[in-house]
Amino acid sequence: MALLSFERKYRVRGGTLIGGDLFDFWVGPFYVGFFGVTTLIFSVLGTALIIYGAGLGDTWNPWRISIDPPDVSLGLALAPLRAGGLWQAVTVCALGAFSSWGLREVEIARKLGIGIHVPVAFGFAILAYFTLEVVRPVLMGAWGYAFPYGIFSHLEWVSSTGYRYLNFHYNPAHMIAVSFFFTTTFALALHGSLILSAANPGKGETMKTPEHEDTFFRDIIGYSVGTLGIHRLGLFLALTAVVFSAICIVISGPVWSQGWPEWWNWWRNLPIWA
Repeated sequence: MALLSFERKYRVRGGTLIGGDLFDFWVGPFYVGFFGVTTLIFSVLGTALIIYGAGLGDTWNPWRISIDPPDVSLGLALAPLRAGGLWQAVTVCALGAFSSWGLREVEIARKLGIGIHVPVAFGFAILAYFTLEVVRPVLMGAWGYAFPYGIFSHLEWVSSTGYRYLNFHYNPAHMIAVSFFFTTTFALALHGSLILSAANPGKGETMKTPEHEDTFFRDIIGYSVGTLGIHRLGLFLALTAVVFSAICIVISGPVWSQGWPEWWNWWRNLPIWA
């Protein structure tokens, strides 16, 4: 279907969640909607706050700019603007922008008459961010346990959090998350390479069909999940990786406060070794 005729298919009124026809319009190829407006507001405000925070700091080096959360001693209280309050405001703007964008995707899906798989998948990414910046700090009793907004400062936070538990790679949920991440890339790499092979035949050969693709995988591994199934499998693998990523950080501190290598002592203490 040509792009312009496809646009006529979804550029229809309705499908909005809030606002009705008020913001039900497009700017060029981009749908606006009520949640598009709120996304813009939250994004501009959050970016302005970050720039303001950089102005309060001692550097304009983009690698070194950092908006830090309140000190752990302040707990879950509202902090002064220059002592973590700015971080709290940016976090609210970020959550508002992310949630608005996800709801805008829902409206677009409703216009197209398709499922809401894309906004649901994006919702898992929002969940991971929410877990890091809200759930875990609340469970630990202080906003200071959240990560700062900055490039180097964020990487330093990741490193220090990992070393705080001696070796974060021993976190069982982290192991599962990494396994699903690698499995996702492997499965979709197989899928992508197969599509490229089928769609780009050698000189003098005809373009292959899904039946050829299914036969190839049946010959190689004995089973083909199918053209629709591989996309469902890829979605499942990717979302599961995100879920276990959120689990691995939310249990580090609230559930287990020692080094993760020590968690595996239960295996050494099994009676079968005696």
